[in-house]
Amino acid sequence: MTAHLLLHGLCWSSSSPSSVVPGCCWLDIFGWWTILSPAVTLRCLKLQHTTPEKFYIEAGDDGANEVLAIDRVSTEMTLIGSKDVPPSAVTRPIYGIMGTVRLVAGMYLIVITKKRKVGDLLGHVVWKAVEFDVISYKKTVLHLTDNQMQDNKAFLGMMNNVLNTDGFYFATDYDLTHTLQRLANTSPEFQEMSLLERADQRFVWNGHLLRDFSTQPEVRENRLTSCCINGKVFEWNLISRRSCFRAGVRYYVRGIDSEGHAANFVETEQIVQYNGAKASFVQTRGSIPFYWSQRPNLKYKPKPQISKSGNHLDGFQRHFDSQIITYGKQVILNLINQKGSEKPLELAFAKMVESLGNGMIKYVAFDFHKECSRMRWHRLQILVDMVADLQEEFGYFLVDADGTVQVHQEGTFRSNCMDCLDRTNVVQSLLARRSLQSQLERMGVLHVGQRIEEQIDFEKIYKNAWADNANACAKQYAGTGALKTDFTRTGKRTQWGLLMDGWNSMIRYYKNNFSDGFRQDSIDLFLGNYAVDEADMSTALHEPKDWKFLTLPIIMVVAFSMCIICLLMAGDTWTETLAYVLFWGMASVVTFGVILFNGRDFVDAPKLVQKEKMD
Repeated sequence: MTAHLLLHGLCWSSSSPSSVVPGCCWLDIFGWWTILSPAVTLRCLKLQHTTPEKFYIEAGDDGANEVLAIDRVSTEMTLIGSKDVPPSAVTRPIYGIMGTVRLVAGMYLIVITKKRKVGDLLGHVVWKAVEFDVISYKKTVLHLTDNQMQDNKAFLGMMNNVLNTDGFYFATDYDLTHTLQRLANTSPEFQEMSLLERADQRFVWNGHLLRDFSTQPEVRENRLTSCCINGKVFEWNLISRRSCFRAGVRYYVRGIDSEGHAANFVETEQIVQYNGAKASFVQTRGSIPFYWSQRPNLKYKPKPQISKSGNHLDGFQRHFDSQIITYGKQVILNLINQKGSEKPLELAFAKMVESLGNGMIKYVAFDFHKECSRMRWHRLQILVDMVADLQEEFGYFLVDADGTVQVHQEGTFRSNCMDCLDRTNVVQSLLARRSLQSQLERMGVLHVGQRIEEQIDFEKIYKNAWADNANACAKQYAGTGALKTDFTRTGKRTQWGLLMDGWNSMIRYYKNNFSDGFRQDSIDLFLGNYAVDEADMSTALHEPKDWKFLTLPIIMVVAFSMCIICLLMAGDTWTETLAYVLFWGMASVVTFGVILFNGRDFVDAPKLVQKEKMD
């Protein structure tokens, strides 16, 4: 019997130019996993049969005769023969099981109900999961109190908030969690394991949901397209895998945790395939890896705070020990400002690298905003040239048509800005292009002396893919599309791009302050960082609001309204009018100032996790 393995990431795909999927979506990709029968031939289509007592999940494979039966009362799972499914069961097609989750009303089964093919990755079909269904084991909710029903509805809303984040993808016969180089360096025993067993756990997002199936999932982004240069057709893929460790939204999840996992950590792999040969180039991004926070407080840009407690160097070392084991040598590209509120972070980062004294780590600070101010975006070439020798040293992974590994990638660039989104994505796209230039030359796609930048059709595909990659990452972490994507798409900064950046910045401000608490709770519930207890009559959702939350905004609105009224309805003398306007105007300003001073009391903060997990 089988179910689906969930990955989270971004995907833009086409197996041919005519099948390009417009736009880009943050993706969760699924691969099949096997509960009891690893040898079963797997296909996407499954059938769900439902009775008042049980769910029956039947594989859609030709000749498959095993059915997974889930008892809706005991939640016990067993394998039965297809002939044992009651004829009275209501039947419908589904395309995979994401797992189960316990809410106030009891257990829920989450299934994929609609899919769409988006393309092929190295000969393997990738599907997009378009629609989902969250089905209650319980046949009624009459056993709940009114408060419990409201809480259950809120938790269901959180689950749907994650599921409705565009979009989720799955493949049935390919391991999407590992890079080409990692797969090439595995043993035959590893290759024989099910996709679930061998998955990279950093990128397994529905592990909590699949716990009852004794399984785990993953996170990633994926862009698939067929391209042509000099009449030679090759596949170019861009895959970004977002870690489920220390996952969350922009201002509520920063820095690292005690295990060294960095917030918003993303592994991006660029894959090229031509005439049977395959090459890949891997980069990573992640939050500045020590303990710091930047909690929203109604200000446009909250001041980052470096924690005064905790062993920074210990967590820092844990992070880079893991990175070196996984990727080899590390070059840190720190793109934050070297003045203002970001300066202390840059100084602390540089000091920790120096204190660590690890020869496998090199630190490069590049003040992105200063260097590229006043539309001088050509100055990014300074950074590219600065690390050119290191990029040559690291190389990339290449395997020939016979399956013989020609070269390995010996290290990675770990890029970051404050959010690891906008500035980071721009720099990663430039480094990836430089690697791609070498790969295509070596494969014989590019002639000697030809430049990728001169291949107009491919360059357009390349830039749009990286811009969509930026948007996908940004929507997950910051709630909007990325900034600076006009440069990524066109190679230059435009006035329209600046205008769109301003619009996205305003949307980010609203979401960061007034809706990200709910988004963070949704992610924590989805990943199992918070578990609902059916026996608990009260939940964290009922945390009372401080008196200031309602009182001060009402006073400010009333005072401001009175100020406007006094202006429109002048008194007998101008001095009388001025006195009223000054009084109510001052009341508005003072109240607004008090609200700003107590900004944290007015933002939408997460309710389900402990405060120390957010700081």
